[in-house]
Amino acid sequence: MDEIGIGEVVRRSGVPASTLRYYEERGLITCVRRQGLARVFSVAVLEQLALIGVCRTAGFSLEEILLMFSPDGRPSPNREMLAAKADELDATIRKLALMRDDLRHAAACTAPTHMECPTFRRVLGQA
Repeated sequence: MDEIGIGEVVRRSGVPASTLRYYEERGLITCVRRQGLARVFSVAVLEQLALIGVCRTAGFSLEEILLMFSPDGRPSPNREMLAAKADELDATIRKLALMRDDLRHAAACTAPTHMECPTFRRVLGQA
């Protein structure tokens, strides 16, 4: 079993040691042993951290991410959860694209003031 110390995990993953300890407390990762006070991990932790990072970027909670691992700690993403999050992201993208377009219109609008621009007033009404 290839093992790496916490310092090497930090260096290779870019995840701070404090976050690693927090993920361990939450059950997302596990150290295989301790060397003095330092944690030692299986090299597989790097793949686990990559999955956690992707899921965090996509907006999954830590509780949801925990469900993306099999009981032995191997990544095992739930396809239904991934599809549902993709749908959620699509809705967010549509909403943000609409907002972007409205703001661009309001910025270029020829109305005397923003408050006289119907598009800007619609944006305010939606807020």
